[in-house]
Amino acid sequence: MGRSGTRTFGLTVRGRSLLAGGVATAACSVVLDERDLLRVGLVVCLLPLVSLLLAVRTRRSVQAGRTLLPGRTAAGTPVEVALDLRGGPVFGALRLADTVPDAAGPVPSTPPRFTVHRIGGRGARVTYPLRPALRGAHRVGPLTARALGALGLAEFTREMLAPDRLLVVPRVVGLHGAPRALGSGEGLPGAAAQQGQGSPDVMVRTYRQGDELRRVHWKSTARHDELMVRLEERPWHAGVTVLLDRRDGAHRGHGAGASLEFAVTLAASIGAHLLRRGEPVEVVTEDGASVAAGEGLDPLLDALAVLRPAARPDLSGPSTAAGRDIVAVLGACTPEQAGQLAGRHPGGGYAVLLDVATWDGGERTPDPASAAEVLRRAGWHVTVAGADRTPEQAWDALVAGSPVTPAGAR
Repeated sequence: MGRSGTRTFGLTVRGRSLLAGGVATAACSVVLDERDLLRVGLVVCLLPLVSLLLAVRTRRSVQAGRTLLPGRTAAGTPVEVALDLRGGPVFGALRLADTVPDAAGPVPSTPPRFTVHRIGGRGARVTYPLRPALRGAHRVGPLTARALGALGLAEFTREMLAPDRLLVVPRVVGLHGAPRALGSGEGLPGAAAQQGQGSPDVMVRTYRQGDELRRVHWKSTARHDELMVRLEERPWHAGVTVLLDRRDGAHRGHGAGASLEFAVTLAASIGAHLLRRGEPVEVVTEDGASVAAGEGLDPLLDALAVLRPAARPDLSGPSTAAGRDIVAVLGACTPEQAGQLAGRHPGGGYAVLLDVATWDGGERTPDPASAAEVLRRAGWHVTVAGADRTPEQAWDALVAGSPVTPAGAR
């Protein structure tokens, strides 16, 4: 609860006009030697002055507090803002206006403006709804109060409350399943199976060019209907890295419908899904900087809520940690940039490549098919998703191992 900020007070146009009329009446009464007219002039002069005093008294006696219910929410989830008033009587009217940015989602039918004529002994509460569509840390406030004196002759404007912080985290959608061998540490589709009596667990993965034929595991090959090779030993698994491409030049669109917001929602959902499956998850940006690691879902979402685009032109950066699988959510990529990413994780991985031209067809963007082909040749499994798909559909396509064909594919 607070009371500070810019203050202005004075007479309204009506009050100034009445005061000027009272002064003129009093002056004329002196010239005409009319005492009754003098009394009328003095009364007329006193009215706006008394109204000004009452407005100042209302300003001093009324206090306000703001409550956000809740103060942390997901994008698209309703929020209720409650303003609690307490203090002395209101003489005239108290007009309140709360400042809310468009990104915080004020409802046009119920703007945060109110007029209070009475505050009871227990105080008064007014509420208004928000529906923030865009993630971020939004400022709700300041709250400005305008006290109007009796008869509307005087007013006092003051900032009653400083802004409060509304944290809007990315929306998390429910995902199902996972690509084969995600979590094996190999970064490529594979499977673990018990092979015969007395044999230990055998880790296998799909055949890659250059693998020795003596390592082909024929039982798994028959089971999966594709050539599988045996790993010499079970690899140590350090977890999964989710790489989020936040480069400003790699995304298109505006506001909540931008391709970057799609990528953030998908990365947050993948992180949440893998955490629920018991996987150690680290989310990093395209430059390798950690967004949140090993701290649970809430810190991850809080960090993604305030994530901003970067001006980096490429996908160069440090190599990913040994023993970790990688799932990349990528914006527009040239074949050269895709090669940079593949070089950082030579063991291969999984990628959802966004066809950002479907978010904004007015600007030329690299063909995602070329970048996808570079990644696939490097051992990655890639699916391409456009604006006509949901994050759930993009993930399902990656799990199934088949690409999503966006609308208007080039």
